[in-house]
Amino acid sequence: MISSYITAIRYRLWVLRNKNKFREFGKRSFFKSPLAISGHGNISIGNEVLIGYKSWISCVPLTNATECLLQISDGCVIGNFNHIYATRKVVFGKKVLTADKVYISDNSHGYIDINLPIMEQSIVQKGEVLIGDGSWIGENVCILGATIGRNCVIGANSVVTKNIRDYSVAVGNPARIVKRYCVENNTWRQTTPEGDFI
Repeated sequence: MISSYITAIRYRLWVLRNKNKFREFGKRSFFKSPLAISGHGNISIGNEVLIGYKSWISCVPLTNATECLLQISDGCVIGNFNHIYATRKVVFGKKVLTADKVYISDNSHGYIDINLPIMEQSIVQKGEVLIGDGSWIGENVCILGATIGRNCVIGANSVVTKNIRDYSVAVGNPARIVKRYCVENNTWRQTTPEGDFI
């Protein structure tokens, strides 16, 4: 009883101190002891969003993009130790769930010039990241400049670099679709790595 009362006080204090920094900040949303947040003015948080312990959330136009947006829509639950970095556009649909230690980014370090340390080279813009409503992202997953459809499952330790269709299960490095829901048969069916039914 006392611990839930203390948690409620912490929640209210955190929201009062921080919500006006964001582009939007919905009702009953909360960051649990974030590691870092940067680019608040480019970040939109929906209603009833939970960002887990020591997650790092950033939305800064390091590639000089004219639009820079990180949107986490209503009902999303982001796991502990997630790292989400947008330099142009990363959008979570409604009720997306991520496990712990997930990395999501629409950019990467450049490495073209072999005479320069990579940390001194320009950031390279990759594709926009869009994660469809109701999807589940497993532990240690990396999503790099790719779109994931609605109600997808991305298996633990997968690296997603290509788009994943709606209602798919994808696993591996690089992630490949292994199963997809067939609306005609109302069943999950095995697929080719591109998501075509076998």
